[in-house]
Formats: sequence, structure tokens, C-alpha cells
Amino acid sequence: MKTYFLTVYSNKGEALLDEQIEAANDQEAKEIGFQKLKENNYEDTTHRLVSPDARLVLFHR
Repeated sequence: MKTYFLTVYSNKGEALLDEQIEAANDQEAKEIGFQKLKENNYEDTTHRLVSPDARLVLFHR
């Protein structure tokens, strides 16, 4: 399993959510990330999901 990092930001740049996600691959991490965003009503809020090797897997502005 790999550790991915999901962060959601306010309009002022403050972190609203900062979580680690354990997933086997990028696709699984995206699915878990989308689920967490939906649970917290952050689908339309600025967010990013970063892989262990610092690649952006998911980004919304």
C-alpha cells in the first residue's frame, strides 16, 4: 500500500482537510479521495491529491 495525501483549501488558503489515504494505486486513491470529498461536501472546494512520489493525482480549483 502507498500513502497519498488529500488536502482541501479554503479561499484564503487555509487547510480545511488534510488526510492521508492508503491505496494500492492511483485509481484506488482517486476513488477513496472522491468518497472523502463527498462525505465532507468538498467536491467543489479547491483540493488536491498527491501521490507518494509527489505527482498530482487529482486537482480541482
